[in-house]
Amino acid sequence: MPTARASRTIAAPVDELWELIGDPHHLPRWWPRVNRVEDVTLAGTGEQGAFTEVMKTAKGKTVRADFELVQAKGGERALRWRQRIAGTPFARVLKTAETEVSLRPAPASSPPLAGALADGTGGSDGESEATGLTEVTIELHQTLSGFFPRFGGHMVRRAARATIEEALDGLQRIHGR
Repeated sequence: MPTARASRTIAAPVDELWELIGDPHHLPRWWPRVNRVEDVTLAGTGEQGAFTEVMKTAKGKTVRADFELVQAKGGERALRWRQRIAGTPFARVLKTAETEVSLRPAPASSPPLAGALADGTGGSDGESEATGLTEVTIELHQTLSGFFPRFGGHMVRRAARATIEEALDGLQRIHGR
């Protein structure tokens, strides 16, 4: 299963980034190739959140991708959404695709705006929260279908990594710091 993961320290408070990331309506502002988001249903009592991304290909064709919110932990500032694959053109390549985003106050010693591979180390303390720096980690987990698992894992992982970096660039650009 190709998995790509990257982290970056962004000069913005955790709560400010959480408002942006936690609302699918904001995806066109920071997630690559998303032109608009439709059919947003926010998670509620006994109801799972869902949304549709509308994207354009390089050739100008409109592509729709449906997602469901799998997990949102507001207290931990982490969420995960899953793409609905069955019955879509994506099923030729993918069996599953999940995206995880987590936020945590960055240590005061973290250089803002620096990209780095996430290694799961570090922690949060009172000083970190006061700095207004947030470590954003994005992971893409994909299970390939057909003959792609044998031959395409490396290419899919590389493309996923590029998408993550573009998403982090988008978050960084929004906060302009």
